[in-house]
Amino acid sequence: MIEFTLRDRDGGHSFVHWTGLFDPANAPKYQPIWQGLTNSLILAVVTIAIVLLLLAPTMILVTLRFPRLSRPLEFIALLPISIPAIVLVVGLAPVYLVIGRTFGTGIWSLAFAYGITVLPYAYRAIQASIDATDVRTLAEAARSLGASWSDVLFRVLAPNLRAGLLAASLISVAVVLGEYTIASLLARQNLQTALVVVGKQDAYVAVVFSLLALAFAFALLLVIGRASTPTARKARS
Repeated sequence: MIEFTLRDRDGGHSFVHWTGLFDPANAPKYQPIWQGLTNSLILAVVTIAIVLLLLAPTMILVTLRFPRLSRPLEFIALLPISIPAIVLVVGLAPVYLVIGRTFGTGIWSLAFAYGITVLPYAYRAIQASIDATDVRTLAEAARSLGASWSDVLFRVLAPNLRAGLLAASLISVAVVLGEYTIASLLARQNLQTALVVVGKQDAYVAVVFSLLALAFAFALLLVIGRASTPTARKARS
């Protein structure tokens, strides 16, 4: 892919396609990509909010108060990984008709579908931190000292689960930036659908942005690996 982006029209190799990204004359041609990237970043932020404000507190609540529900919760959380994206869209299409009438058809509404898509990965990342931390003892100690449940969640448990929460957030970003099928079938524009549109006009530029997206995803994986190392050491100890 790198060699492909270095080919020029004369049969040689140069950085003309890379330097063209900064040419103001090409701005109209690249506008769909920048719009798609902006939309994907918005979706990533909303998806992370769903993971951190809905999934993580639910998992902590089940661990502390309803341990018998841990297996059903795990089954529900891992179920989306077995459902193809195109099948998921067929089921979500009627739901999005209602969402469109109620909340509008803004790009942010696609985060509801992405929240389901990232559920298995985020669940595993957070659950690994919960298993490596004695959350029940920490919660009981904090409550015995007069801490409210909000203090227990945000000031006691969240710092101890930060590795899992960070990993879940970064995985969510990587999944959102690489998702194409759901956005395409639901007629929404994100980074991947924009790359397809621009690729029909200039294949070189589409590959350049694809390489940048891959490099960004690889960097996220490195950060996830570094973040999960303390959790793994704590689990072994």
